[in-house]
Amino acid sequence: MEKIRISIVKYANSYPFVWGLKNSNLEKEAIIETDHPAVCASKLINGKVDIGLIPVVSLPEVKNHEIISDYCIGAYEKVKTVMLLSNSSFEAIKTVYLDYRSRSSVALARVLAKNMWKREFVWKETDKDFDFLNISEDEAIVVIGNQCFEFEPHFSFGLDLAEEWKKYTGYPFVFACWAAGRKIDRDFLEKFNRALRFGLDNIDRVVEDFSNSSPMRGETLKKYLTHNIDYIFDEKKKEGLKLFMGMVKEL
Repeated sequence: MEKIRISIVKYANSYPFVWGLKNSNLEKEAIIETDHPAVCASKLINGKVDIGLIPVVSLPEVKNHEIISDYCIGAYEKVKTVMLLSNSSFEAIKTVYLDYRSRSSVALARVLAKNMWKREFVWKETDKDFDFLNISEDEAIVVIGNQCFEFEPHFSFGLDLAEEWKKYTGYPFVFACWAAGRKIDRDFLEKFNRALRFGLDNIDRVVEDFSNSSPMRGETLKKYLTHNIDYIFDEKKKEGLKLFMGMVKEL
């Protein structure tokens, strides 16, 4: 039987999912790849994988997509790994460089700029060769994932975009969800969701296994996974997601 192809985000926020999938014997039935969020989306959109943990703004691009899990990457307050960073005051920022690895976070920055901050920035794309640490005084970067912990100490000003969204709307934010680009066997989906739950139920073991390969370690990583990230795709998140997608359409 042909294996199910799965693309999952390679950042710390998805460590419990990665651990659960790889410690539940699901690899006998699936090929699991780790990618940047934008790459997860691209692979699912182009049919290179069957299931992806993809940025929510990419959902409309996946033909006949189906959200297949009650788990997601979300946050109720500060997320700590989606930041706007600068060496100037917020009022002085004119240009914002956008992390090439992101889609939902880039869209969130644009939504907040238009609706909450009432600012018109010059938006500029980046690539893998862009030097995020070497920007001018009136510039800022939107950066995601583990890089936030590496880059934030080098800047004098920062905004947590999930926290800003909560201040503006009162809702939690959903960055990514599990989606399929084709019909997946129900038996496999049950095993898949049990594997995700298995990772979430074993955070201590997740922290132990990933501490040596992450910029966050020990209690810092555990606090991030248990306090900053919220993995349950509950009704509040679904309502917040609907509101966000409406705002994205208006951009």
